[in-house]
Amino acid sequence: MTDNATIDHVSAAELDAALPHVLAAPAMGPVSLLCARPAHNRRVFPDRIRLTAAGGIEGDFEMTSPWLSLPDGTCDPRIQVSILSRRVLDLVWRDRERQAYPGDTIIADLDLSEANLPAGTLIRAGTAVLRVSDLWNEGCAKWKVRMGRPAQAWVSARAHAAYRLRGALCSIEQDGEVALGDMVARV
Repeated sequence: MTDNATIDHVSAAELDAALPHVLAAPAMGPVSLLCARPAHNRRVFPDRIRLTAAGGIEGDFEMTSPWLSLPDGTCDPRIQVSILSRRVLDLVWRDRERQAYPGDTIIADLDLSEANLPAGTLIRAGTAVLRVSDLWNEGCAKWKVRMGRPAQAWVSARAHAAYRLRGALCSIEQDGEVALGDMVARV
């Protein structure tokens, strides 16, 4: 990756103008990208991934080194899978050669809002069943560096919290596989 200072990040005006398009995503949608992270700052984009309640995302380091853990040190299951809207990704990931992919497990053209997917909702992705977490994904320092300060402010704005612009976090409730083209929909 190159110095992020040379990347033309999305502006606040562009983000605000795109909000109606993002919010018009369908209630269910197809998977267009899958990602596993075998190590810090490494990404692989397979055609399918296996998800298990016990192990999380097959081939992903996050379950052994989670950013949120239970008192016993194991990964908090509420963060096992992150689903990001395709419309948000297309808006903020402008320079795919030099800008790091944010790391979300599943990209789908999907309405991730609380109105469509309240916390606790079961959703099917391929043969796996996920539960939408009660945790708000407001983005991290890496998101701000990679996608720009305006994108960080946009996804973390309290007025936008119910839209889940940075994505929905989920636990794995039923083991299974998800592949490109599979639908993500409420159970």
